[in-house]
Amino acid sequence: MKLYSIPSGYLKLDGGAMFGVVPKSLWQRVNPPDERNLCTWAMRLLLVEEGERLVLIDTGIGDKQSERFFSHYEPHGDENIDTSLARCGFTRDDITDVFLTHLHFDHVGGAIVRKDGKLQTAFPNATYWSHEDHWHWALHPNDREKASFLKENIEPIAESGQLKLIREGDALELFPGFDIRLSYGHTEAQMIPHIRYKGHTVVYCADSLPSTGHIPLPWVMAYDIRPLVTLDEKRNFLTEAAREGYILFLEHDKDHECCTVKMTEKGPRLDRTFPLDSL
Repeated sequence: MKLYSIPSGYLKLDGGAMFGVVPKSLWQRVNPPDERNLCTWAMRLLLVEEGERLVLIDTGIGDKQSERFFSHYEPHGDENIDTSLARCGFTRDDITDVFLTHLHFDHVGGAIVRKDGKLQTAFPNATYWSHEDHWHWALHPNDREKASFLKENIEPIAESGQLKLIREGDALELFPGFDIRLSYGHTEAQMIPHIRYKGHTVVYCADSLPSTGHIPLPWVMAYDIRPLVTLDEKRNFLTEAAREGYILFLEHDKDHECCTVKMTEKGPRLDRTFPLDSL
């Protein structure tokens, strides 16, 4: 097995929304905002090469939305999916599986492209994986999440015939060494990959832990639909991660690809940070 970090650019999100009840006087120390109170966040994907399978985890925000839409999030950066794949020796056509942790626009937007005025899948040879409960949740969104679930990111996947849903009761293993755990604090049935790699467990944290700044237990995003569930999930997961020495791969941390955590008298805290290719 080989793992590759796939940077797909950056976006900006409101600092208050990203850090919830934490006062700005505290969160601005870990991610300083601009004059609009927006902080910069990475959209860092993970590519898993295992035998003949090439699995891309999440797809970033993409580039098909309107200028007005992008004005709220200011996507930027010199790297995108194509340049990052090329650096690793691959193209979109090589991707056999697209694993979607959840269907918020900054995770699934790059799964679909607009070509000749039509929406189509960005990875024509891939199976697209989502969880059945989350898929139906996204198709019939609540008012709180409606702005994050865009039909143009979701419906073309089903129409393509490339969609495969993981159902409740299925074995939560995409292939040997690639296990899936579900979390429910951020959104319904978010899928979190746990990957056995070179004697380590690498966890693609998605929005269960967006950045190192979210390691302290009360630092919970206002975007989370069930913040108290997030709190319990974080406590259990970070306790396990510290005990087992998990490598946490951070999708949204603008500065750090990976980290480990340790337990202290004040609860879980950052241990060390490092790039994925140092493993």
